[in-house]
Amino acid sequence: MAIEIRVPQMGESVTEGVIASWLKKVGETVAADEPVVEVETDKITVEVPAPAAGVLVRQSAAVGDTVAVGDVLGVIDPAAGAGEAAPLSEEPQGEEPKGEASKAAAASAGAPGGHPMPSARAEAARQGVDLSGVQGSGRGGRILKEDVQRAASTQAAAAPPPTKPTPPAAVATPVPAPRPRPSGARSEERKSMTPIRRRVAERLVQSQQGTATLTTFNEVDMSAVIELRKRYKDEFVKRHGIKLGFMSFFVKAACEALREFPPVNAEIDGDDVIYKHYYDIGVAVGGGKGLVVPIIRDADQRGFADIEATIADFGKRAQANKLTLDELQGGTFTVSNGGVYGSMLSTPILNPPQTGILGLHNIVERPVAVDGKVEIRPIMYVALSYDHRLIDGREAVQFLVRIKQLIEHPERLLLDV
Repeated sequence: MAIEIRVPQMGESVTEGVIASWLKKVGETVAADEPVVEVETDKITVEVPAPAAGVLVRQSAAVGDTVAVGDVLGVIDPAAGAGEAAPLSEEPQGEEPKGEASKAAAASAGAPGGHPMPSARAEAARQGVDLSGVQGSGRGGRILKEDVQRAASTQAAAAPPPTKPTPPAAVATPVPAPRPRPSGARSEERKSMTPIRRRVAERLVQSQQGTATLTTFNEVDMSAVIELRKRYKDEFVKRHGIKLGFMSFFVKAACEALREFPPVNAEIDGDDVIYKHYYDIGVAVGGGKGLVVPIIRDADQRGFADIEATIADFGKRAQANKLTLDELQGGTFTVSNGGVYGSMLSTPILNPPQTGILGLHNIVERPVAVDGKVEIRPIMYVALSYDHRLIDGREAVQFLVRIKQLIEHPERLLLDV
């Protein structure tokens, strides 16, 4: 008796998704609870397991198809043995992906890194990277977009520099004729947005249209934190098994500042204001499908090592698209560190219904005046975007000044002063 694989419930607000990839081909044997297909929603990517052991005899939806909760994805025959399986070359039900991305997928059939994610296939087509030579770093060795980008950078670095022949001294060098445009240089390609990208786009427009967003800036001397990290980094790793980074300092500082300025930790609900007396801090991390913001629950009650370990775990699982829906929902305030990508200054966008977001940037040595003398100090620009409907400019500026005080004098975080 054939058993159907159906789209499972994926959360209250998630009703549909897109087939991201098939992890098993028609004719392959699958074990009970073994992942068979990946469904990408507007929040997370879900692996749908086999409801029973058997042979996958049909794929009812192709990569790129939109499916709703409860829809049939495929069929497993639990009675079929490996010898009775349909040939692996059997075409699955539905249309195959078209365009360059499908060519890259076909070329990746023997990739040492395993099955490529859709974003990796698209990036490979754009960069001209052969996926058969890319090693995957995702779960089960799957190839992520970042793996393709690293491979493209390696190929570019290994390519020999072009040589320019020197013409004979007595012969005039002719003016070269304009080279014809390479075939396909002006080609275009149309692709549907992924559910996550569509959701991000909707949220950004909602934020811009539904809030009165302003941004205030300040600069922070990172000397004290850098010296503290340098002094205790070996002992910290030895005791806690994790490196001491900058994010834990800013998360702890944000909790202290939010306690002193409650509107920055509140939200507007109609004509009411909901003041939250807990501190769930969202931290933006790069994932296999783009930027995601998992939540550190009760961050004010956690130590530095706990916060660093949580952020490191978020980053690792974000790369493999293994964050859960619960970890991405809620949050009272967000910290976004664009400095890891080299950003000098930016105006972060609010994540409604939150009313504040702290943007961090890269650390650059700059000349500053210290006690009447010019010194070179490691300076970071910080930005606070806030909803002016609830937060006045004075409160926003004072909030950022408090962050500056706590980072420039980190002993305040221990002494609660």
